[in-house]
Amino acid sequence: MLPTPCYVIDKARLLPNMEKIAWLREQSGAKSLLALKCFATWSVFDFMSHYMDGTTSSSLFEVKLGREKFPGETHAYSVAYAPDEIDEVLASSDKIIFNTIGQLDRFDVVSSGHVRGLRVNPGVSTSGFDLADPARPFSRLGEHDPEAIARVADRVTGFMFHNNCENADFGRFDAMLGHIEQRFGFLIRQMKWISLGGGIHFTGEGYPLDKLADRLKRFSDENGVQVYLEPGEAAITNSATLEVTVLDTLFNGKNLAIVDSSIEAHMLDLLIYRQSARMAESGDQEWMVCGKSCLAGDIFGEFRFDQPLKAGDRLSIQDAAGYTMVKKNWFNGVQMPAIAVKELDGTVRLERTFGYDEFVAALS
Repeated sequence: MLPTPCYVIDKARLLPNMEKIAWLREQSGAKSLLALKCFATWSVFDFMSHYMDGTTSSSLFEVKLGREKFPGETHAYSVAYAPDEIDEVLASSDKIIFNTIGQLDRFDVVSSGHVRGLRVNPGVSTSGFDLADPARPFSRLGEHDPEAIARVADRVTGFMFHNNCENADFGRFDAMLGHIEQRFGFLIRQMKWISLGGGIHFTGEGYPLDKLADRLKRFSDENGVQVYLEPGEAAITNSATLEVTVLDTLFNGKNLAIVDSSIEAHMLDLLIYRQSARMAESGDQEWMVCGKSCLAGDIFGEFRFDQPLKAGDRLSIQDAAGYTMVKKNWFNGVQMPAIAVKELDGTVRLERTFGYDEFVAALS
């Protein structure tokens, strides 16, 4: 039996996402790069690389991880590169995307022999939460002025537009792409490649993948560019669980169960975005599942069970791949979850455990 807490990546649940990505590539010609900011568990990179074209990054360390662990292309992007890391970024990447013209200017000479791109902010997005909105007022994420971009267009061969966020609405994506074409089309047609970023939930249930394929192919053909997508959650949605064990129960107006995990430490986005975890539910027993940290709001959510919970019960938190393992931390010194992989034949392999030595090594 696996130890808890433990992230379990199930290849059988990962595979449908990969097959949709591969189908989209075949039908549209668009290449897909895994966004390491969302998921960087390299134990399954060999498996994913059969369906995806490489990785895209947000930092020097992610660039290096993509180059070392994921076959295919390695794209480098960062909100800002530091002078002492730029040489290593260039050495580890096939393309480098600068966030601003200022960064392009600063590293113009050293990057002159590299394939270069520029992030462009179209000023529209799908995010309903300001924290995650790339096009929020006064955004630092990309250049927005077509005239300013035109002056440096001869120094880059591609643009990156990343303005979607959990967008499961094809119609909205279509309209946003039309806005991009209308405002920046004369610049796009000067480029060789265009990345449309991530945040397009095209592996979700019922998404019109055929319409997306047609739209991407039309965009590519009409503008004469190679299209890239940068799926993060779309690549790994519903592919992993966080396995936890009930440590204690009590009643304080509601049934409460304390587990050996923590949203602050192991599923931080639940706390940031004030969301509930997901769990397969049944029965009429209502319980609030709580983390073991000292944070009062460390709560996974309220769920229904067939039987009252008791110490020793094991629970399975669903959809625990994206923005979890890349954000896990040592808050309160809570035991960091192990990482396991469930193979297609059902066998489970424990890939990594973490203990006191790792806790100490993260501090000084």
